[in-house]
Amino acid sequence: MTRYLEVPEKAATYPTHPSAQFPKARGDAVTGDRYYSREFAEREWEHMWKRVWHVGGRESQLEEPGDFITHNFRHESVIMIRQEDGSIRAFFNVCQHRGNRLVNVEEGGVAKHLTCPYHNWKWNIDGALDEVQDPEDFPQGNPCDNLRMKEVPCETWGGFVFYSFDPNALPLQEYLDPVPQLLGNRDLANWKRVVWLTLRVNTNWKFASDNFNESYHIPAVHPQFQPMIDDHYSTTIFEMYPQGHNRMIEKLQPSSRYESSVNVMPLWADVLKEWDLDPSEFEGKAQEARKALQEARRRLGPERGHHHFATMSDDELTDQFHQTCFPNLTLTGTPEGLHMFRTEPDPEDPNWSTFDYWYMVPEIEGADEVATLYGMRPYEEAEHETALFGEKKAAIAQGDFLSQDLSLAVTQQKGLQSMGFDRAYLAEQETRISRFHEVINDYLEGRR
Repeated sequence: MTRYLEVPEKAATYPTHPSAQFPKARGDAVTGDRYYSREFAEREWEHMWKRVWHVGGRESQLEEPGDFITHNFRHESVIMIRQEDGSIRAFFNVCQHRGNRLVNVEEGGVAKHLTCPYHNWKWNIDGALDEVQDPEDFPQGNPCDNLRMKEVPCETWGGFVFYSFDPNALPLQEYLDPVPQLLGNRDLANWKRVVWLTLRVNTNWKFASDNFNESYHIPAVHPQFQPMIDDHYSTTIFEMYPQGHNRMIEKLQPSSRYESSVNVMPLWADVLKEWDLDPSEFEGKAQEARKALQEARRRLGPERGHHHFATMSDDELTDQFHQTCFPNLTLTGTPEGLHMFRTEPDPEDPNWSTFDYWYMVPEIEGADEVATLYGMRPYEEAEHETALFGEKKAAIAQGDFLSQDLSLAVTQQKGLQSMGFDRAYLAEQETRISRFHEVINDYLEGRR
């Protein structure tokens, strides 16, 4: 009998990919200085951040030609703008005259031109320079004949707009492989972002990638999940992929870590009753209710307006699919929606980062609003909310898991700087953390 579930075959009851491997690692040391060293942060910028793909926003923000979004990353700013032909192009958000930023808002729209607020140079949405003041006064020639906005690669997947600072970046689908296939049963391009939150947190950006690469912390940090999320490694699927991405699949059922896994506890009972299942029928065999719940959602979903259930596999109707996309993006698929978590480094201090949480959902026929971590929200694109960590709280039966995670991020950032900490001592179920850091090393040391 194996201690861990095997990497699935194609006949598994959820989407798989032939490149999946059980996580393995070289054993590179994960030391504290990686999280607070300014020198290490600069190496990450030069050798990794300049080469990977970044999420800039959602296609739904760019409805008409001239609509634009901006994304600031460290000291850079990129503007993504819808073209007359419907495509999306991305440019550095900077005027080629004297270096002023062209746009100082995160989204908006123009008829045809981005106008520099310093000297009124007019840049066409396709990057051409159409008009300058006193063009005859430039001895080196009319700027309109010699200058264009500097373009960066821009592609889309799943309704997300991506860009890269690397002019020779891998095509996006190749870079993300196989994540688009693994999430292919979800029509993400047409789902709505009903929560859009950015928090500033006193921790290094790598905390979130570490955290979402394991479930070992769940009993200590999220004990409220015991009745309905099976965090034990013996029932969890762990996978890694060649591009550096990883996946973890947790079953929706009482945790196998405890003898109480046979009991139907309140949260689990609430889920079952919502789908017309009698909790008392599963007392003493609570985990068996998972399959019954899949069958109930398959049967009752259409009449309740959950038409997206029809494209999902059986296990996608219950379980949590955590895709960690290298380096800083986590996409967690549940039957109800998709949670996006992203951390990005502070421009100046590696002890700080921004943490983004987006929640995307399909519309449910007949429903006007959807349950989220921050209460009921309408089925419409959310406004951007920003806060310092600690100012934003959730109140749901499952507890505020984001605040629980981030509170540990802050205290860990302090501990990592202690002379008493040498290197991480990881369990096998935390191998995806080792793998994550080794891929960073591969970029920094020229192997990728």
